[in-house]
Amino acid sequence: QVQLVESGGGLVQAGDSLRLSCTASGRTFRNYAVGWFRRAPGKEREFVAALKNGGITYYSDSVKGRFTFSIDSAKITSYLQMNSLKPEDTAVYYCAVGNVITSQIRRSEAYHTWGQGTQVTVSS
Repeated sequence: QVQLVESGGGLVQAGDSLRLSCTASGRTFRNYAVGWFRRAPGKEREFVAALKNGGITYYSDSVKGRFTFSIDSAKITSYLQMNSLKPEDTAVYYCAVGNVITSQIRRSEAYHTWGQGTQVTVSS
Protein backbone atom coordinates (compact mmCIF):
# COMPACT_ATOMS: atom_id res chain seq x y z
CA GLN A 1 0.00 0.00 0.00
CA VAL A 2 1.32 3.41 -0.93
CA GLN A 3 1.36 6.35 1.47
CA LEU A 4 1.63 9.96 0.32
CA VAL A 5 3.03 13.04 2.05
CA GLU A 6 2.76 16.52 0.58
CA SER A 7 5.01 19.43 1.45
CA GLY A 8 6.02 22.85 0.19
CA GLY A 9 2.94 24.90 0.92
CA GLY A 10 3.09 28.33 2.46
CA LEU A 11 2.04 31.97 2.39
CA VAL A 12 3.13 33.93 -0.68
CA GLN A 13 2.15 37.07 -2.52
CA ALA A 14 0.35 37.22 -5.84
CA GLY A 15 2.81 36.64 -8.67
CA ASP A 16 5.14 34.51 -6.57
CA SER A 17 6.01 30.86 -7.11
CA LEU A 18 5.87 27.73 -4.97
CA ARG A 19 6.83 24.14 -5.59
CA LEU A 20 4.80 21.45 -3.91
CA SER A 21 6.16 17.95 -3.44
CA CYS A 22 4.39 14.65 -2.93
CA THR A 23 6.54 11.78 -1.74
CA ALA A 24 5.42 8.17 -1.92
CA SER A 25 6.40 5.45 0.49
CA GLY A 26 5.50 1.79 0.58
CA ARG A 27 5.27 1.76 -3.20
CA THR A 28 6.37 4.04 -6.00
CA PHE A 29 4.19 5.91 -8.45
CA ARG A 30 4.99 3.37 -11.14
CA ASN A 31 1.84 2.05 -12.80
CA TYR A 32 -0.37 4.58 -11.00
CA ALA A 33 -2.03 7.71 -12.21
CA VAL A 34 -0.93 10.60 -9.99
CA GLY A 35 -3.12 13.61 -9.51
CA TRP A 36 -3.10 16.96 -7.73
CA PHE A 37 -6.33 18.39 -6.45
CA ARG A 38 -7.18 21.38 -4.29
CA ARG A 39 -9.98 22.51 -2.02
CA ALA A 40 -10.56 26.16 -1.36
CA PRO A 41 -12.57 27.29 1.69
CA GLY A 42 -16.24 26.70 1.14
CA LYS A 43 -15.71 25.03 -2.22
CA GLU A 44 -15.67 21.52 -3.62
CA ARG A 45 -12.40 19.74 -4.22
CA GLU A 46 -11.25 20.45 -7.77
CA PHE A 47 -8.84 18.91 -10.21
CA VAL A 48 -5.52 20.64 -10.78
CA ALA A 49 -3.22 18.31 -12.72
CA ALA A 50 -2.56 14.63 -13.36
CA LEU A 51 -0.14 12.31 -15.07
CA LYS A 52 -1.02 8.78 -16.08
CA ASN A 53 1.69 6.14 -16.23
CA GLY A 54 4.31 8.48 -17.62
CA GLY A 55 2.10 9.63 -20.46
CA ILE A 56 0.27 12.85 -21.11
CA THR A 57 0.01 15.48 -18.39
CA TYR A 58 -3.43 16.95 -17.85
CA TYR A 59 -4.15 20.39 -16.38
CA SER A 60 -7.23 22.29 -15.42
CA ASP A 61 -7.89 25.36 -17.52
CA SER A 62 -7.40 27.58 -14.47
CA VAL A 63 -3.76 26.54 -14.00
CA LYS A 64 -2.67 25.66 -17.53
CA GLY A 65 0.39 27.67 -18.50
CA ARG A 66 1.19 28.55 -14.88
CA PHE A 67 1.58 25.17 -13.17
CA THR A 68 3.87 22.32 -14.19
CA PHE A 69 3.50 18.78 -12.94
CA SER A 70 6.43 16.37 -12.98
CA ILE A 71 7.58 13.11 -11.42
CA ASP A 72 11.19 12.21 -10.69
CA SER A 73 12.87 9.36 -12.51
CA ALA A 74 12.71 7.14 -9.43
CA LYS A 75 8.91 7.52 -9.43
CA ILE A 76 8.98 8.45 -5.76
CA THR A 77 8.36 12.19 -5.70
CA SER A 78 5.96 14.25 -7.75
CA TYR A 79 6.24 18.01 -8.03
CA LEU A 80 3.75 20.75 -8.75
CA GLN A 81 5.61 23.89 -9.76
CA MET A 82 3.24 26.80 -9.37
CA ASN A 83 4.16 30.11 -10.99
CA SER A 84 2.32 33.41 -11.25
CA LEU A 85 0.20 32.51 -8.27
CA LYS A 86 -3.13 34.26 -7.80
CA PRO A 87 -5.26 34.76 -4.70
CA GLU A 88 -7.79 32.35 -6.20
CA ASP A 89 -5.14 29.62 -6.03
CA THR A 90 -5.47 29.70 -2.24
CA ALA A 91 -6.47 26.19 -1.13
CA VAL A 92 -5.33 23.01 0.50
CA TYR A 93 -3.51 21.00 -2.14
CA TYR A 94 -3.66 17.22 -2.16
CA CYS A 95 -1.89 14.59 -4.18
CA ALA A 96 -3.52 11.28 -4.90
CA VAL A 97 -2.87 8.04 -6.75
CA GLY A 98 -5.07 5.43 -8.30
CA ASN A 99 -5.53 2.96 -11.08
CA VAL A 100 -7.37 5.55 -13.12
CA ILE A 101 -8.54 5.25 -16.69
CA THR A 102 -7.95 8.24 -18.90
CA SER A 103 -11.59 9.27 -19.08
CA GLN A 104 -11.69 9.53 -15.28
CA ILE A 105 -8.36 11.30 -14.81
CA ARG A 106 -9.99 14.54 -13.60
CA ARG A 107 -12.37 12.88 -11.14
CA SER A 108 -11.28 12.75 -7.51
CA GLU A 109 -13.49 9.70 -6.93
CA ALA A 110 -11.23 7.68 -9.22
CA TYR A 111 -8.21 7.95 -6.88
CA HIS A 112 -7.91 5.59 -3.95
CA THR A 113 -5.05 7.00 -1.87
CA TRP A 114 -4.61 10.60 -0.72
CA GLY A 115 -2.07 12.62 1.15
CA GLN A 116 -2.92 14.83 4.10
CA GLY A 117 -2.72 18.05 2.09
CA THR A 118 -0.60 21.17 2.25
CA GLN A 119 -1.95 24.71 2.60
CA VAL A 120 -1.19 27.31 -0.05
CA THR A 121 -2.22 30.88 0.69
CA VAL A 122 -1.74 33.64 -1.86
CA SER A 123 -2.21 37.19 -0.67
CA SER A 124 -3.15 40.02 -3.01
